Amino acid sequence: MSSHEQQAQTLVEALPYIQKYTGKTVVIKYGGNAMTSDTLRRSVMTDIVLLNLVGIRVVVVHGGGPEISAMLKMIGHTSRFVDGLRYTDATTMDVVQAVLCGKVNKDLVAQLNRLGGPSIGLCGLDGQLFQAVRLDEKYGLVGKVTGVNPRPVENALQSGYIPVVSTVAQGLDADTAYNINADTAAAKLAEALGAEKLILLTDVRGLLRNPQDEASLIHVVHTYEVPELVNSGIISGGMIPKMECCVDAIQGGVERVHILDGRIPHSILIELLSDEGIGTMMKKEETP
Repeated sequence: MSSHEQQAQTLVEALPYIQKYTGKTVVIKYGGNAMTSDTLRRSVMTDIVLLNLVGIRVVVVHGGGPEISAMLKMIGHTSRFVDGLRYTDATTMDVVQAVLCGKVNKDLVAQLNRLGGPSIGLCGLDGQLFQAVRLDEKYGLVGKVTGVNPRPVENALQSGYIPVVSTVAQGLDADTAYNINADTAAAKLAEALGAEKLILLTDVRGLLRNPQDEASLIHVVHTYEVPELVNSGIISGGMIPKMECCVDAIQGGVERVHILDGRIPHSILIELLSDEGIGTMMKKEETP
């Protein structure tokens, strides 16, 4: 088959998926290596612009851990972590807000705009998009999301923009902003928007039966299987809160959740618009 025929075949294969998802909402949680590598970042941004152009309503939710750590280091403030969460004192919170809502958010917006994807940046404080209370004293100003107001995002989507949302929340129990987990924020926003899909870009292939063997990827997980996978140690460490997020999103009405390897160029397009699923997909199914 010539390269032209292959290209045509690829487009034909994508057609039923485009028809299925056009007009639907897809929330993409963007972070990890895909964010820090220029090549991977461009590949993710290109995927998002393409999805937008074929009529899919794409919402991007991002973190920015490495950039926050770099800025804290620059001002001589030590980063420390408690149970895997960044301890957020007042100085750290100022940096989180400045870096996430400012630099990182606007850089992503500018890159999407340059690639032809009209984009607008929002942070969780805009229109009280994310509302939170303090999670636990031991984490400092880390918040637990208690409410989502999706209207600012909906308004942006209706105007044809790709909303890019940073994960800082408005405090309801104190006059402060809160640092919130980006996976959780993306899941809660996907629920509030009635999204068809939530995609979590990570630095792993997906859920592996054997962490040392990438060929042991579990392609499909049903929500009822998660407790047993945790008990058997297949879901462990940082994957536990991630999978809990996925379960919450499905139970909140999101049709499908995908955990995708952001280190693979164009992983979003391969997963969404081709017959070849490359990550772990979670779907709701009653216990057999």
